[in-house]
This record gives sequence, C-alpha cells and structure tokens, in this order.
Amino acid sequence: MDDQQRIRYSRHTLLTEWGAEAQAKCAAAHAVVVGVGGLGSPAAHFLAASGVGTITLCDNDDVELTNIQRQMLYATADVGQRKVAAARDRLLAVNPTITVHTRDERMDGAALDKLVRTADVVLDCTDNYKTRHAINRACVAARVPLVSGAVIRFDGQVTVFDARNDDSPCYQCLFSENETLEEVRAATRGVFAPLVGIIGTTQAAEALKLLTGIGEALTGRLLIFDALAMRWQTVNIKRKRDCPVCSDQKSEVSDQISVVRA
Repeated sequence: MDDQQRIRYSRHTLLTEWGAEAQAKCAAAHAVVVGVGGLGSPAAHFLAASGVGTITLCDNDDVELTNIQRQMLYATADVGQRKVAAARDRLLAVNPTITVHTRDERMDGAALDKLVRTADVVLDCTDNYKTRHAINRACVAARVPLVSGAVIRFDGQVTVFDARNDDSPCYQCLFSENETLEEVRAATRGVFAPLVGIIGTTQAAEALKLLTGIGEALTGRLLIFDALAMRWQTVNIKRKRDCPVCSDQKSEVSDQISVVRA
C-alpha cells in the first residue's frame, strides 16, 4: 500500500483480525454483484469503500424515481440513466483506486458462467427467481462462494452457499427450481427502505470475510430478519442428498424451510 492507501484503510488495518494482509487480499480480489438495486447498492458501496480491487456490476435497468427511496447509490439526478453506469460513477467517486466493470444485461447462460469463473465471490442481489437459480448453478460449477440476500416488505434473509465446502448446501437445496412458486417483489408488495441497507450491508460483510478468510461465514446458516420486531432468527440448513445441482452421497437431507424469495 502507498501512503494514501494506508490512510484510506487505516480503520480496517487497525483491526487485529484484519491488518495489512487482509487488506492486500481485498485489493487482489474480484467481486461480482448481480443486481444493483436495493441490496446491491449498499453491498457494492461497502465492497468499494473497503478496497476490493475489482468489482463487476450486473444490471439491465434504468434508474427510476421509485428506486431513490431505498437504493443508496442513486440520486434524483440519476433518474433515466442506466443503473450500472450511475453506480460505477458513484463507487469510483467513493474509491478511485479500484476498478469497476459493468455488464448492462441480464446475466444468464454462458455469459454468466464465464463471468462467475473469474470471480472470488458472487453476491446475489436480484429479485428474480430464475436468475437466482442460474447464479447458483454457475457458482456451484465454478466452486465460487455465493452470498445470497433477499427482502420484501419488512422481512429479509441472508446466507452463504460455499461450493468450496463439500458440506455446504446450495440455493437449490432450499428452493427447488421445479416448484411452482409465486415471485414476490418489492414493486408489488413494497419494501421498508432501511431493511435493504441491513441485508445488503450484511451481504458485504460476509463477502469481505470470505475474501480475507477472517471470522466464521454464514455457510449452513440462514439468517431471517423481522424489521418490525427488530428480531433475527437463525435456521440451520443442510445439503440435500438428492439436490440435482450439488448433491453427493455423503450429504444429509434438509427439512423444507419457508422463507422470503424477493
């Protein structure tokens, strides 16, 4: 690190668990954020501010006035702009020493698989059930850890699926792609603005821990948050023996869990 970087990251490097070594790991890392809305905004902000060297933002939407209530990367003047362009500019204003790539498209298929293979961690900040499964399959195939978050109304959830760990479940273990499930989105049900900050920031914290190797990741644990009661619940989750995405004969069957998917 140069002198300016030592100053910029001094509050992190003062942490015994972090130090210069973890900061160097951040600088060398590549994080992919799929969805730069309510969750992706705080998640990407803290990854950038913390010095993750390369961040790729994926989204194919414009900034709308309804976004400003909760999507912290955007200002009223950004309405009508492409989200990834406005988000990139904001992140580079926060930390001009990093590199920010943008993918102005809905990520799926071969393009998603190729991108995930270049990543050290992927953050699923989407509100699309089909895309969530595509991200999960790509992360399992590439053995890249996935930090998954979801919010709707006053409820949120966050967990880590780490395909590098043979005991880790995947998103398919919780929600079968073959089930007929109703999409639950903020556009139709609403969402409490501070909730996306709480869950998105938690995703950033988990991603930074995975990149640096500090602490204990949320692998195998699902955090469910009720903002009205200000209460967290932890649910242990296990890999499904018959999961078509990540199964092996050593895995245990998990119970079905009903949680938010938006």
